Amino acid sequence: MFNITSTSGVKSGIKTSKLKIHLIYLPAMEFIVYGPDALPSLMNHVLDALNGRRKVAVYGEMGAGKTTFISALCRHLGVKDTPSSPTYSIINTYAYEGPNRQTTHFHHLDLYRLRQPQEAFDIGIQELLEDDTYCFIEWPDLIEALLPPDVARITIEVTGPTTRKVLVK
Repeated sequence: MFNITSTSGVKSGIKTSKLKIHLIYLPAMEFIVYGPDALPSLMNHVLDALNGRRKVAVYGEMGAGKTTFISALCRHLGVKDTPSSPTYSIINTYAYEGPNRQTTHFHHLDLYRLRQPQEAFDIGIQELLEDDTYCFIEWPDLIEALLPPDVARITIEVTGPTTRKVLVK
């Protein structure tokens, strides 16, 4: 079981004599999740909140459930492998059948052990951020400056022994 709260999206335009800028504020969605068994029923809502964005920074304290959340999303997308934490491998890549019945990939990164931005470059972060596959990044603080402007941000907050607040922006 989960609860959903959302803020309305606002679109605005700024026009100057030579430049027109469109600012799009995507709605934020907040979910209260009452245990990991509720995650599968949440995933369609999460994908809606992502609004087509495939690069996602995932925040939360140690043990908040970031990997559990990402694993549930992988299963929802049809990943056949058992998703696991990439804490030591840094990157786990999973194949699944996309909507056009072609094999596509889901990249799950855990940057917790990296200490320098160069290490992110060494693992190919630029390529992963530029392709059209899903790329979910746990502990993204080290590469904030590299993230695309339209990156989605998911924050998972512990609110009880098995209850979490999930905010998607």
